[in-house]
Amino acid sequence: MSFRTIQGRATTRHGVARLPHDRSELLWSGDEPTALFLDSIDRWVDAMVADEHGGGVGPSGLVEASITAKVPGLLCGRPIAERLLERHFPECSAQWDCNEGGAISEGDSVATLHGPADDVLRLERILLNLLGRLSGIATNTANWASAARPIRVAATRKTEWGLLDKWAIHSGGGLTHRLDRSDALMLKENDFSAMAKDGEDGLDAILRVVLSIDMNEHAGFTVIEVQSVEQSVAAAAAWDSMQNARGGDEKLVLLLDNMGAAGAGGTQRALSEVGLRRRCILEGSGGVEFESLGDWSESGVDLVSSSALNRGVVPLDMSMLIGGGE
Repeated sequence: MSFRTIQGRATTRHGVARLPHDRSELLWSGDEPTALFLDSIDRWVDAMVADEHGGGVGPSGLVEASITAKVPGLLCGRPIAERLLERHFPECSAQWDCNEGGAISEGDSVATLHGPADDVLRLERILLNLLGRLSGIATNTANWASAARPIRVAATRKTEWGLLDKWAIHSGGGLTHRLDRSDALMLKENDFSAMAKDGEDGLDAILRVVLSIDMNEHAGFTVIEVQSVEQSVAAAAAWDSMQNARGGDEKLVLLLDNMGAAGAGGTQRALSEVGLRRRCILEGSGGVEFESLGDWSESGVDLVSSSALNRGVVPLDMSMLIGGGE
């Protein structure tokens, strides 16, 4: 079964200087979702429909139903909704009044559904749950992105709907970050602890492990979690040594874990003083809150990452009303 072409999709967004945290090209290519994203979409919509256990009985006849926004925000979920119809409700169609990632106001028409009454009633709650949650994440992300400028905001791997959450963050103007554990090399505190040798302190472990990275495979996107200025400088120095040896210019992502905006600022200054800032992308993480984004934007980091972009977000309220039949 072919996938319907989605008009008005969200486009791949890049900053002036593109960060490796933008993995949106792994979700969307040309006019359609990638195989990776499509597989995730199918598993989610199949599970949503299965949980309805048939959806109960309904009346016969064809109807038209309008989906309306009850609050302002950004629309997200249109490609997933189209896939839902294609796989499970092929006699239903949707006419969309808003592009993916587009702004909607209170009272705006989002889409009009056409199809058998029993199908429209069966898919009502699935569709509203899907559009409401993803639109809520996109709207929340857009608020974060606006408050954080000129730095960027990114997701984490703490997701509840997997790649669907990542897509919603992208639609809202955020960065997806890694899509899965194998998408890019990330070495965190537990990795260093598991790889540490007897008698080796934290700085020695960081130096040894970073110097052992296969740069041909991982230079494009490697993340090293650090928790102090000393660890940051040690990791950056090791990376700089390897890049000088190979003539490379890719940057190391230093994930500044629970250091706060003030600590991140100190790290940025320390790296600049020893000539290593040019080798690094600085990512603030851990305890990043919306109210602190102003401090982070002045701290010298390139981006912040937070699960608050997509976790615990209020869905965008929408309603669906059947307006007629034949």
